[in-house]
Amino acid sequence: MDVTFLEQVFSAPGPYATVCADVTHTTENADAEVELRVRAICEQLAADGAPEGVVESVRSQLLQANDGGEIATLRGRALVVAADGSVVLDEALADVPRDPVARWSPYPDLLPVLRQLAGRVPHVVVVADRVGADVSVATVPGRPTDEETVEGDTFHMRKVKVGGWAHNTYMHTAENQWEENAGQVADHLHQLVTGSGAQFVLVAGDVRARQLIADKASKELGDVLVSMEEGGRAAGADRAPVDLRAQELVAEHEAHGQARAVEQVQAASAHGLAVTGTALVVEALRKAQVETLVLADQPDDEELLVGTDPLQLGTGEDDMSALGVSDAQRIPAGPALLRAAVGSDAAVVVVPRTAMPGDIPVAAVLRYTDASTPS
Repeated sequence: MDVTFLEQVFSAPGPYATVCADVTHTTENADAEVELRVRAICEQLAADGAPEGVVESVRSQLLQANDGGEIATLRGRALVVAADGSVVLDEALADVPRDPVARWSPYPDLLPVLRQLAGRVPHVVVVADRVGADVSVATVPGRPTDEETVEGDTFHMRKVKVGGWAHNTYMHTAENQWEENAGQVADHLHQLVTGSGAQFVLVAGDVRARQLIADKASKELGDVLVSMEEGGRAAGADRAPVDLRAQELVAEHEAHGQARAVEQVQAASAHGLAVTGTALVVEALRKAQVETLVLADQPDDEELLVGTDPLQLGTGEDDMSALGVSDAQRIPAGPALLRAAVGSDAAVVVVPRTAMPGDIPVAAVLRYTDASTPS
């Protein structure tokens, strides 16, 4: 997972309020239920010592669920609010949080957030007909970052039985126009795939339009193209089945990504390009060696020492003395490792603890090795 979106969290002033909240808004009493859940969260933060400005910021942000619109469709939501009351993270969760969080602490408690986030897989969703297509580019299903329409020509779009000498001309004109329109859509999708790194392109809508887009697809587009029967461009067409299929595909890609990360650790270890265990991963992070940080979703109960710079971290006082840090702070290992990963532009993958080789809490795939890297 690309975690550059966490940069604004770590650059904000602490302490922090971290929240994973149930904001389900699908029942008759949803407004009142959300208000009660938000009140409980705010009371917990206040009891932990969060100032009134922070508590009010959390309350107002979460209660947007009662205002309708896109926010009201979410089932779970993650917030991080900095000490000055600024909202530095507001993300959709994959579902109602199985691990609710309402915490005021010197560090942002992000591991529960990462393991419950809605999947972050770049993808494109297309709803096509024989004239063109509605195209959405997204990272999180149902929350597009860009939406656009590709329209072709509607001249002689319908095959009609006119009879006589003109019949074949009309028939071929319509089919040729459909193909031309599909070609425009396919060309646009090729540009999106090669430019955005989309992991899949889901195409819904008219069956003939889908066939033509597949026929016109480049190799790059064809390799990631997925077609589905449901969905249409007509006014009032139900978009829910398309969004659900996109969510399923994102979940599949996430699961494959987790498995690949563990396999990569095992394969890279044979060539000295991976390290396992907290001490070795900490050393690699200090040197910005880490390409991918692999964290177990259930970490050990251990702490690390950190300085003001994200890469100032260690397992003991000797490490910090060697870094010239005399005023180190002791925090849980998870936040410290995440902070260092973000500070060194490393990717992060959170996997089930049972999937980690040897039941280790953390591993890392390395960008490079040096003389001190274990072989």
